[in-house]
Amino acid sequence: MRRRVRSVDWEGTGRELDARGCAVLEQLLTPDECEALALLYDVDDAFRSRVVMARHGFGRGEYKYFDHPLPEVVTELRTALYPCLAPIANRWNTAMGIDVRYPDVHADFLARCHEAGQVRPTPLLLRYGADDYNCLHQDLYGEHVFPLQVAILLSEPGRDFTGGEFVLTEQRPRMQSRAEVVPLRQGDAVVFAVHHRPVQGTRGTYRVNLRHGVSRVRSGMRHTAGIIFHDAA
Repeated sequence: MRRRVRSVDWEGTGRELDARGCAVLEQLLTPDECEALALLYDVDDAFRSRVVMARHGFGRGEYKYFDHPLPEVVTELRTALYPCLAPIANRWNTAMGIDVRYPDVHADFLARCHEAGQVRPTPLLLRYGADDYNCLHQDLYGEHVFPLQVAILLSEPGRDFTGGEFVLTEQRPRMQSRAEVVPLRQGDAVVFAVHHRPVQGTRGTYRVNLRHGVSRVRSGMRHTAGIIFHDAA
């Protein structure tokens, strides 16, 4: 896993994130890893809670938050991806005039979260069936928020499901919202802004607000893993 993460063109990924607020990491997981992770959805002991989206107005479908101990692959993803993303997060905060800086190692950032009472793990699995969707939202969970997160598609479009595209919207001041639809294959990951990101305008840098969601699944079953780097209050 670490070798796979290190092989990513992180300079190019940073440019994509700067330009669009998201970037695709192709084949971050193998098909076998995707299938094994998706199968965990039916192992109730692996999770701390289950959310049925329709009950809360979040959309349709459901998701589960992993409990401790996290699956090994999830821990490896958090540990390996975080130090590659922290320099981008720090650069963004500098550009936006935000004083918060993120340490080099994920364990140190988690310690910061836990000291503030954010101790519940946030990595999750999502399951969508036909006509399910996820409304536009932000995964914040508390005072300490790492500004980038990762979603990994565990199912294969066209074989396991149709529809169900990952969607990111961006609201710039005094402008209409911009939508970005991100095509993914099984094992691909999308890195994206959790809340806001800097954009260079004619009068300097300003913040834009982002939300993400999933369009309606037209047929089949779609599984996704969400890798969030801050824990929840």
